[in-house]
Amino acid sequence: MPPPLSCERVLAMDTSREYRIDPEELGCDGADGELEVVVPYTEPTLTAEVLERVQELTAGLRARVSLMAVQALPYPLPFVCPTAVHAHLAELLTELAGRCSLPVAPQLVLARDRQEGFRCALKPASLVIVGTRRRFFRSPDERLARSLARDGHNVVLVHVA
Repeated sequence: MPPPLSCERVLAMDTSREYRIDPEELGCDGADGELEVVVPYTEPTLTAEVLERVQELTAGLRARVSLMAVQALPYPLPFVCPTAVHAHLAELLTELAGRCSLPVAPQLVLARDRQEGFRCALKPASLVIVGTRRRFFRSPDERLARSLARDGHNVVLVHVA
């Protein structure tokens, strides 16, 4: 029988450059023992697969998911998101959230840079599960995962097919 799960911290990175969850050290939010997991939105199919994986990884735990999308706006543009873009992204996030059996809170963040948007929106030491596809070179999602881990967040990098 495996040891009971505690609510302290989540891992970092092992030597093969892959992130893994240490089930004895899952980070929980507050005294109610609820685990908050942040899933960065990348593309619809990849994010859907990551949300499915989150359901498997948190089976048996009281978990809730924040599905976070960062809309990067370049400097020459005013700091407002065009209505059509905002509506489309909000619709995608709501649709993805509806497919997940866990409670999912979609979030849309406006920022000048994607990584800075996540840095500003995440709580300290958040548990972030980033999905990526296997490639020969480091993907933007892998760079985001590495950057968030350096910032002190608990990051899990999930490779999907």
